Order: sequence, then structure tokens, then C-alpha cells
Amino acid sequence: MCGLVGYTGKQARHREILQKMMERIIHRGPDSSGEFIGDGVAFGFRRLSIIDLEGGSQPIYNEDGSVVTVFNGEIYNFQTLRAELEEKGHVFTTNTDTEVLVHGWEEYGEGLAERLRGMFAFLIYDKNRNVIYGARDYFGIKPLYYYRTDEGNYLFGSEIKSFLEHPEFRKRLNKRALRPYLTFQYSSLDETFFEGVYKLPPAHYFTLALGDGANEMKTVRFWDEDFSEVPGNFDKYVEEIDRTVHESVEAHRISDVKVGAFLSGGVDSSYITACLMPDKTFSVGFDYNKFNETDYAKELSDRLGIENYRKLITADECFDALPDIQYHMDEPQSNPSSVPLYFLAKLAREHVTVVLSGEGADEIYAGYEWYDETPLMRKYKKIPQFLRVAAADAAKRLPYFKGHDFIIKSSGRPEDYFIGQALVWHDKEALRVLKPDYRVGPSALEVTAPIYARVKGKPELDKKQYLDMNLWLPGDILLKADKMSMASSLELRVPFLDRVVMEQAEKIPHEYKINGKNTKYIFRKAANKTLPDEWADRKKMGFPVPIRYWLREKKYYDIVKGYFTSDYASEFFDTEELMKVLDEHYAGKANNGRRVWTVFTFLVWYKRFFIDETV
Repeated sequence: MCGLVGYTGKQARHREILQKMMERIIHRGPDSSGEFIGDGVAFGFRRLSIIDLEGGSQPIYNEDGSVVTVFNGEIYNFQTLRAELEEKGHVFTTNTDTEVLVHGWEEYGEGLAERLRGMFAFLIYDKNRNVIYGARDYFGIKPLYYYRTDEGNYLFGSEIKSFLEHPEFRKRLNKRALRPYLTFQYSSLDETFFEGVYKLPPAHYFTLALGDGANEMKTVRFWDEDFSEVPGNFDKYVEEIDRTVHESVEAHRISDVKVGAFLSGGVDSSYITACLMPDKTFSVGFDYNKFNETDYAKELSDRLGIENYRKLITADECFDALPDIQYHMDEPQSNPSSVPLYFLAKLAREHVTVVLSGEGADEIYAGYEWYDETPLMRKYKKIPQFLRVAAADAAKRLPYFKGHDFIIKSSGRPEDYFIGQALVWHDKEALRVLKPDYRVGPSALEVTAPIYARVKGKPELDKKQYLDMNLWLPGDILLKADKMSMASSLELRVPFLDRVVMEQAEKIPHEYKINGKNTKYIFRKAANKTLPDEWADRKKMGFPVPIRYWLREKKYYDIVKGYFTSDYASEFFDTEELMKVLDEHYAGKANNGRRVWTVFTFLVWYKRFFIDETV
């Protein structure tokens, strides 16, 4: 696990620029650094030592030094790939997983990425071909950003903040990003909140030919999810799930340093913990009413004979840490669970360098309640579809009213209503509070339409899962997992988000996943083979955060009010409308907690990068 930076173009101060860029991401790799400076190409690297502690420093080169790579992540099948490449005559000089990339590029070319099993973002420069090749893993576990400068050069990095140190970077706010953010609570576009900075999408590689008249990037998708149910025996599917999960956990435990586990007490993290059986687990909760489930984590740890470390977080700690959290996120991210995850990673890093966690199970095994239909919706769907579609079309044209979402959801087309697991500000509400210059971004449905187009004609459940796998998972869940763990120099691994696990799970029949009684039903049955029954059937809690209650306390209301009434807030928002939303919540007249938090988070982020930051 590390952080990488890179750029093209000739600079008089290569080493100084690289050093400053690397210093911005030193938290990703505090153990060592490395650099490559070539003719018009420069790579930098910060290392967190996990495998081959003595010999794994980067950059890594091939035999004659003509191919060089910097790499962030872990390749779990590197030993198999190494054996294949050695049979073909390639000579290895280290024991690190990174070295398979340079020899794999020589052997497989652009087909390298699809041969890898793991989480990865990397850059390879081939001097002889004068080309840069880079790729990002199947699910988007590891981030990779790029930016084309006004001078025609490219910047690359694990984190956007490293670009701030490059003389050709122009820091400008992307006006199109704010409108969809208010609905999704995260940055949902390929172009980030920094104008011209793009995310390389998951399961994509790029090639960048250098030299006169070249310098154009080509991106290619090398893999895709395929939810296509295959009929089969229920018990056989249970056995297959249990086998693939255990095998994935074994692959993900490879390390030369201590490995622990995050444990919330829910089925996902509990299953991973019971498969891994680490020495230590880590849990956090809040010192507020019912927002503390650490007792469940402690109980399971005790049953398994594992030492559990836990921490209760206060509201003061959360508000104090929020600017730092948003700095590490690079873009505004208002999922409240970012806050406990930040503190959980800090706690774990006091004891271990690597943790396994349960992200991804809800997306691949259909665990979210939104995937199921309520009893009322099932009754409503007995009405002829043409009448339901007509009612939904009428509801779309009307201002928001109680029952608005229900009517649209029951029309039968996820494309018309399902945007993933977060819906904070309805689009019409967002437009009302935004200033005209910031209404230019796409609506939520315009963001989701190209993704739905790839699964046209598929069943409803497949469409919903596919959308979440391609929008919510990389844009929210995995991005905060990476950034919050790396803020504490902690490597976080996610065994459910493994290509082998996914390719087994996507075949599971719908009725085995959702059966009217529970979501991810068959997954729970598989987990029962390792866990006590009550754990496998526990209701999902995630990381509940008491923001609704905090924002009704004067101390925290005043903090938010200070941001809402600031001069820079009026650049983006009708601040009178914002204060109405805040005051209604404070007075208990409405539950606007998530809306308030989403705007507040954006303003905290903006202040950190555009007001406090002088670069």
C-alpha cells in the first residue's frame, strides 16, 4: 500500500517538484520514498511496507531498466503470475508483488490488467515504446486521478492534493459538480470538484503515447460485472459462497506485518473476522443514546477468543476533525460514516498496519433494503402498469409532495427513480438553494442514465445492483474507505470485493438473494456456517451517526450557522434558504439533518482547499 504521483513534460526542477508532490501524500507511505526521472516523464512513490519489507522499494524496473512502474495496492495472485513469467524467461530481483507488473507488461501488454487479482492503481512507463500504461482495479478500491495541463502535459496521482504542488496545475472549482453532489452526498461525476481533474474509472486502463504529435490518452474498460442468474440448488450455492469467501480471506491475509479486522457486529464484518481469526479487532461507536453497537463486537470477539479494541467518539471530536477529514477525502464527502471510519482507522493503526473489512457484501449479494419491495408496494403493483406509469409521469412534473417517491418507485423502472443508496436533496430542492451559476451540473437521473444504458433489458434487481456497483460503491463506500484508512497510514483490504467472489455471486438466482423475509438471504445462510445464527440474521446498522441530534444542540448549530452565513457560502447558495432549512431542523419542525450536513460538509471542504489553502 502506497501513494504514487507522476507527470509528463520537461521541468527544470524535477526533483524539487516530485519531492513536494510526494510530501503531500506522505501519510499514504511514511516508511520510504522513491523516484524516477526520465526524458519528459517523472514518477514518485511513498511506501507503506507490507510485503518484502527490505526489498520492496519502488520504483521497480525490468532487467534492463527500460520499463519502470509505481504501484499502489496489493496483487493477491502475484505468486502464480510470477511463476508463469519466470517460465517464460523473465528474471525477478525482489520478492514483492509489484515486480510482476513490469514483466507482465512486457509479456501481456495492454492485457496485463485483466490478469491481476487484487486492488490496484499503477503507472508503467516503457522507454522503448515511449508510452505510459496505467490501470485501476475492478471495483475502484484504489484511486487514480489525472489532469491535463494547459501546456498539454499530464499529472497523475493517488490523491488530488499532490497536484497542488505542480507548477502547471490550475486550481479551479468545477461548477458542474455541486448540483449532483447535493443529491448523492458524494462526487458522482468522472470529473472531480477540481476542474479538469478526472478519476480513472474502475476496471479501466489507459495508454498515453508520448512524443511529438502524440500525448493523447486512450482509456479502455477491461472488465465488467455481469449479473445473470443461473438456476441451481440452494444448498450448493451456499457451499460455493462459503468456499469463495474463505478462499478470498486467505488470499487477502498475505502480509509480512500484523493484520487485524474492523468489526461492527453486523454480519459482513463478523463473517470476515470469523474467517480471518485475527489477533485483534477494532470497533467504534458514539457516546450518544443508541448510537453505540460496540458491545456486539466485543461479545463476538470474546466468543472467538480475539482481543477487541474500541473507542467511543464525542461530538466535539467529530466537529474538530471534520476539516482534516475533508482534506484527506480530496473532494466533499458527506456520508456521515466517514467520521467514525476516520477514528476507527486511527485506533487500528496504533496496533496493526493492515485490516480486513466487510465493504461490498451489500452490493454483490443484494443486502440493501432498497433492493426489496415493501408490502405496500407489492399491493400497489397490482394496478395495471400503464396506469402506474402515467401516475409516475405526472408526479415527475409536480413539485415534491408526500408520496411523490412512492408513486415513481412503483412505476416499475429503476431508471425513473433509483439513483443508488443515497438521496439527500431532491433535484428540485437543490435547484432552489443553488445560485444560477451552480445549477449547470447534471441531474441525478442524467448521471445514472449512461450506467443504466449498459444493462438495458435486465431485471430490476440486476439494474439496481449494477448501478450501485458502478456509482455508489466506487464513489462513496470505497473512496472513503481508502482515504480514511490512508489518512492514518493503514492498509484496508476488502475480501468481498474480489473478482473470483464477484463472478460467483453474480450468478445467484434472485429468489435466493431476496425472498420477502430478508435481503442477501443466501449470504446469511452461508455466514451461518461460520457464525452464530443471531449474527448472520442481525439487522444492518452500518455506522449510524447522531448528526440529527447534534444539529439540535446550540453549540453545533452555531458552528454550522457560521459556515452557512459566511461570505463564501453566498457564492454558491441562497443563504436565506439555507438558514430556513437549518432553523427548521434546529426547532424540531423537520428532519433536515442530512441536508444540512451535506451543505455543511461542502463548505468545510471548500474553506479548507480554497480559503485556507494558499497554493
